[in-house]
Amino acid sequence: MSTGLIIALIVIVAVVVVVAAVLTLRARGPRHGASLKRRFGPEYDRAVARHDGDTKAAERELAERVERHGALRERPLEPVERERYEVRWTAAQERFVDAPREAVVEADRLLAELAGARGFPADGHYEDQLAALSVHHAHHVEGYRRVHRVAQARADGAHNGGMGTEEMREAMVEARALFDDLLRPSRHDGGRHRTDADGDRTSPARRDHHTSSVFHRRQAKES
Repeated sequence: MSTGLIIALIVIVAVVVVVAAVLTLRARGPRHGASLKRRFGPEYDRAVARHDGDTKAAERELAERVERHGALRERPLEPVERERYEVRWTAAQERFVDAPREAVVEADRLLAELAGARGFPADGHYEDQLAALSVHHAHHVEGYRRVHRVAQARADGAHNGGMGTEEMREAMVEARALFDDLLRPSRHDGGRHRTDADGDRTSPARRDHHTSSVFHRRQAKES
């Protein structure tokens, strides 16, 4: 076999390998994107918008989050810890009636502490903590963003991050969804929700009713 023929065969094989690799990546790409979209839900759309519609850039960012934080195992909470966090959140909700901005700032602080207690990045590393939370609680992190904007604005000497009272109320309600998600025992905890005085499991519907009643009291006070 001549040298020229051998070189031609090597080139052909190399071309075939490259074409096969490209076709494989193209075939995997949509499935990879669909998987990220299912996992991140609204976070996927926010990432795409943040990258000005560049889907590939958004997916690279989200894939990096999964690679960095996907193996995180949430630390279980002791019942007394869970009870303490619930009491503090209830106090923050009730404070909203007279001091909405301070209540939202407290909600931000409480979410940061609770996330840290569950094993997410802590010690003031908000961006890293938010990225990790988005991997494991993607459908509920926007409320945390919103209350954090108010807290950051206050720390910077601004009034309330551009939010009116109604917007702060909505942020507080939305943040409660992440709070409940973090407080809820995972399947690895082997724990249960706390019970009320009658021995019934405390349900999200009952907590939501309490949240709504607190905010309605503020509306009644302002009318």
